[in-house]
Amino acid sequence: MENWNLTSDFILLGLFNHTGPHLFLFVMVLTTAFTSLVGNALMLLLILLDPQLHRPMYFLLSQLSLMDMMLVSTVVPKMAADYLTGRNSISPAGCGLQIFFFLTLGGGECFLLAAMSYDRYVAICHPLRYPVLMSWQICLRMILGSWFLGAADGLMQAAATLTFSYCSSHEIDHFFCEAPSLVHLACADTSLFESVMYICCVLMLLVPISLILISYSLILTTVLQMRSNEARKKAFATCSSHLSVVGLFFGAGIFTYMKPKSYRSANHDKIVSAFYTIFTPVLNPLIYSLRNSEVKGALKKCIDQCVALNHD
Repeated sequence: MENWNLTSDFILLGLFNHTGPHLFLFVMVLTTAFTSLVGNALMLLLILLDPQLHRPMYFLLSQLSLMDMMLVSTVVPKMAADYLTGRNSISPAGCGLQIFFFLTLGGGECFLLAAMSYDRYVAICHPLRYPVLMSWQICLRMILGSWFLGAADGLMQAAATLTFSYCSSHEIDHFFCEAPSLVHLACADTSLFESVMYICCVLMLLVPISLILISYSLILTTVLQMRSNEARKKAFATCSSHLSVVGLFFGAGIFTYMKPKSYRSANHDKIVSAFYTIFTPVLNPLIYSLRNSEVKGALKKCIDQCVALNHD
């Protein structure tokens, strides 16, 4: 087959067709993405402005909101512009940047969720030692480590993906540049890269989820030993919020990146990718705000202050 050089653009086939039902789905996706951006921005603002939320737990949550906002911004604007203008091309540099940011944010969120599970473990199992075991210094190291590990994975995969020679067929059956979809177009033998990519995915997904399961196993043991029903209910409410996010995010990630190649389907991959890049980020602020009395209290205080300012 004729080789295709990296001076030409890739073509993204997109998620929707220009039909009535697909137009409705497109509007739904845009509405969800906008709601996600507003919800996560509100979480960031509340955590920044309310002194009662200036604690490691909420600082970690603010980073989760920041990552979700950036993840939606990496994927949705380009997808929407392609659909509305009909221009589905993306430059190799743009494709590389999408892969880098997508993997940086996705990988970073994996480790951030593990850090959040450790925070809950310390708060519930060792409350008296919380200021030592979850100091601001440790919290900052966890956050920087999450960003660094995600960026290292993103940089490696983006750089490696764009070094391959591509064939005359340069249409990516996806709505954004994702490494597995792009590698399928390469003319060269990509088996070594795919093996390395699989190992990276195992490390980025299974290591954090193993740490999360260990943390929550220890938490469950401690909670079941509590004598106070009120304390037990509060612990379960806090942890169930986190586990909901973990289940949604890791379930979709494992389905996409650890599924055998023979079982891959472009349509399934696009739907699952849409789920964890667009729909999961909108659930995070809803899950944490609706299940957390302190966040609800901060929101109520903020609304009351806005109303008071308007009356003045």
